[in-house]
Amino acid sequence: MKRVIAAAACLLMAVLAGCQTDATDGVVRTNEPSKGDVTSFGDAFDGLKTVSDVEYYASDQAVAEAKNQFRAENYGNAGALFFKATQLAPNDGNAWMGLAACTDRIHRFDLSDKAYAKAFKLVGATPEYYNNVGYSYLLRGKLQDARSNFLKAYELAPNDPTVANNLKLLSSSVQNVER
Repeated sequence: MKRVIAAAACLLMAVLAGCQTDATDGVVRTNEPSKGDVTSFGDAFDGLKTVSDVEYYASDQAVAEAKNQFRAENYGNAGALFFKATQLAPNDGNAWMGLAACTDRIHRFDLSDKAYAKAFKLVGATPEYYNNVGYSYLLRGKLQDARSNFLKAYELAPNDPTVANNLKLLSSSVQNVER
């Protein structure tokens, strides 16, 4: 009995593998072999997507929309989309960096610290990483920690205008504290 069920499942999978659904109209079409294909499925798997490919594109879509929301200053929405992207692709360092930046903006520094820790494991010691962490500390009022991170970013990318602007912002923050 188990063999019959297993054989039926394999047959069903083979039939389903030859079909695809177009997301725009819901019509089921079969993969018809083109001339020169070795089998009815072809000798190349160009039309097939793996689960990791699907997750990769889904993550990219979530990140792209999250960046739009972030630019519009909708940090909660952006954070939710970046979080979704981290769930779809846990090794996407850019999604973790975006999530950290969003949680900074809503002053959930406990969450941003966790996201930055995960991002560092994935992206490493990049100018963007140190710049973002520096900005996080600036938002918290930890000016020494902000300066330390901005200087690390500056050492790695001395011509980056964002890093230079954040160093100027830090300088004006220090001047405001001293008054």
